Amino acid sequence: MVKKLLKIRDVMERTACSRTAIYEKMKHGAFPKQIKLGERAVAWMESDIDAWIEQQQRASV
Repeated sequence: MVKKLLKIRDVMERTACSRTAIYEKMKHGAFPKQIKLGERAVAWMESDIDAWIEQQQRASV
């Protein structure tokens, strides 16, 4: 299985959350942590974002 990384714009599009909301949720432990790729580059594991979306869907039922 190929592990894919998502940049912030992809995460924002998939989750319908703003950049500010994503970082605020991360601060409170309610959103997956990013992976540092370099000095000024981060990304999120696609599988972590997919799991978070599924969790949100289950919680809304």
